[in-house]
Amino acid sequence: MTKSRITLFDTTLRDGAQTPGVDFSVEDKIVISKMLDEFGIDYIEGGYPGANPTDTDFFSEPRTKNATFTAFGMTKRAGVSVSNDPGIAGLLASSASAICYVAKAWDLHVRVALGCTNEENLESIEASVKAAVEAGKEALVDCEHFFDGYKANPHYALACAKTAYDNGARWVVLCDTNGGSQPSEIRTIVEEVCKHIPGEHVGIHAHNDTDQAVANSLAAIEGGARQIQGTINGIGERCGNANLISLIPTLALKPYFAEKYDIGIEAESLKGITRLSRTFDELLNRAPHSQAPYAGSSAFATKAGIHASALMKDPSTYEHVPPESVGNQRNLMVSDQGGKSNFMDQLARRGIEVEKSNPKLDTLISLVKDREAQGYAYEAAEASFELLARRTLGTVPQFFKVESFRTTVERRFNAIGEVVSVSEAVVKLDVGGERLLSVAEGNGPVNALDRALRTDLGKYQSEIGGLELVDFKVRILNGGTAAITRVLIESTDNSGERWWTVGVSDNIIDASFQALVDSLNYKLIKSGAVGE
Repeated sequence: MTKSRITLFDTTLRDGAQTPGVDFSVEDKIVISKMLDEFGIDYIEGGYPGANPTDTDFFSEPRTKNATFTAFGMTKRAGVSVSNDPGIAGLLASSASAICYVAKAWDLHVRVALGCTNEENLESIEASVKAAVEAGKEALVDCEHFFDGYKANPHYALACAKTAYDNGARWVVLCDTNGGSQPSEIRTIVEEVCKHIPGEHVGIHAHNDTDQAVANSLAAIEGGARQIQGTINGIGERCGNANLISLIPTLALKPYFAEKYDIGIEAESLKGITRLSRTFDELLNRAPHSQAPYAGSSAFATKAGIHASALMKDPSTYEHVPPESVGNQRNLMVSDQGGKSNFMDQLARRGIEVEKSNPKLDTLISLVKDREAQGYAYEAAEASFELLARRTLGTVPQFFKVESFRTTVERRFNAIGEVVSVSEAVVKLDVGGERLLSVAEGNGPVNALDRALRTDLGKYQSEIGGLELVDFKVRILNGGTAAITRVLIESTDNSGERWWTVGVSDNIIDASFQALVDSLNYKLIKSGAVGE
């Protein structure tokens, strides 16, 4: 039997950006879109060009290699032509290859929110879709409040969807915007829609206000829809959106779905979904949900006792899927063999070959466990993990030694009476027996340290050209002014590669310095520098 293709549409950078406390920078969006693109998502919706400087900048050039780069925006305003609508102009001028319009599909909202007639709303949908198609861009229409609208006035809700499809929309997406519909309702209504619009052109966009966004998305698939919209870790306004980290493995691994549908994510790629989930949370500077399905640290955790004994004999007794199928691992104190395999897989991906019998591998596993207990997060700081592994296995040279560093912060009045804060850093290094002292000022002590470290690295100075710190995230791991602090630093160079390093200390400056030193060492390895 030929499988139906389910298309995956990620709206993390648009709908997910409405999450309270989440504010993506352009750099954040670039990093996240690259992660999603490499993972295998079909559509990446990056935001609303023209609505704010961040999204406009993000859409100034293409940001994906494989996924369809998608812009979001409203259909044209009633009473205004497409050519005179600035919102439409911004969408058409963007580098996006697809436009996802949001259109009201509930006549209540047409009257209250838009203040126009039902016919004017349909005309706006028609004209906007045609404008995208004529501009050579793929058109999608999110029918907002579709399910509530259908329950109130099925004829009009369906007319909105049909107008989009009849005028060239590749996808007509049915939105449970208020998140209150039930799975049985979703399936029944989607089945009715698919009698008028082919399911290969119908999508689902579910919100999680009753904690059923994943269930509603799966119900829509059963009803005939063939596109799922969602976000990483289910972020989004109010209670969030459908969680792609839960949906993707369910569709790929559960026979009920996997035997009928293809989602375009290969088994090897699926192993990266846990890392995608956890890295994303670290980028947001929030603790990953330990009990999250598939990707949580406790998703395959079992305490000692009868469960552990059964797992040792047959993992399927207490695991609904193999943890390694989603890149996670079984958390058992007696699961040493599984732990080694997981580490060897991570090392192999970084070009580091090691025998399972090598005692240094045991040392590395113990080191990582000890450091993670202290607060290090190597899931999100792969450069620091690679350095730790290479040092432990004896495959990385020592480029320099840090003898000491010192920072000062002075708050004073400048010559015109303004209050200014001036930071200075002094770093003493030993580079191949040569003692070097560097001094630099910066916008804060971490920036000063970064500049001082890169001011003079002796014989390696030419190897660190183009190195730049582009992001800095701090997480307090426990309470109080003497709390343990984790710092994640993102760096890049003129090759365009980006990497994350981590530091942990009860002193935020010391934690930052650890991450900065790791970044320098990683850059030197990348550059092929020869150490002592």
